[in-house]
Amino acid sequence: MSARVRGLTREFAGRRVLDGLDLTIDDGEFVALLGRSGSGKSTLLRLLAGLDDTSDTGVSGAVDVPGSVAVAFQEPRLLPWRSVRDNVALGLHRDLGTDTPGAVADRALDEVGLTPRAGAWPLTLSGGEAQRASLARALVREPELLLLDEPFGALDALTRITMHTLVLDLWRRHRPGVLLVTHDVDEALLLADRVLVLADGRIGAEHLPGDRPRDPERLVALRRTVLDELGVAEDAA
Repeated sequence: MSARVRGLTREFAGRRVLDGLDLTIDDGEFVALLGRSGSGKSTLLRLLAGLDDTSDTGVSGAVDVPGSVAVAFQEPRLLPWRSVRDNVALGLHRDLGTDTPGAVADRALDEVGLTPRAGAWPLTLSGGEAQRASLARALVREPELLLLDEPFGALDALTRITMHTLVLDLWRRHRPGVLLVTHDVDEALLLADRVLVLADGRIGAEHLPGDRPRDPERLVALRRTVLDELGVAEDAA
């Protein structure tokens, strides 16, 4: 497994955001997590990433992530005073053999199609290029669990389509376990092996979109079901 959560509860100032949540992500599995704003999606991701302390008084239950973890956020969070290559290589501590961090970063940039921009400054990148750099920085560490926190939310529609294809291609090559947190039902159904709906602090529903390429009729039916579970009317969506 890439991650296992059992009976996870998280409270903020007396408000219970996660309530006895159970979740397992298998090795190489692509899981998408949907939920209304404030449902606890990002809270769960931060606990899996180790960004929130599980020993905090507001946290109970078990979070087990046995391998390495990398995170790509909605904001690329690139350091503006470092080149794209240096951002990707930043903090690269795993055993590189005879390689240098720069050489490993260059291979990762080639995978995401950013070789020509390796020496560029982050502020000169387009939104799609910056998100590609963020993915390269995450994957260069060869994580066993990749956490994606709405990484395409700020991109235009055409760039999102390109990034969806890229993420699936990178996942097939590296095979980490993936948890994608998103508000986009179509994105979740397109990308994930398993789509989870978070409600009342727990996993309220689970859906399997089927083999790739996806059956359009099945996706349309699943879309209606998931929107209903999220409390969104089809005509509004």
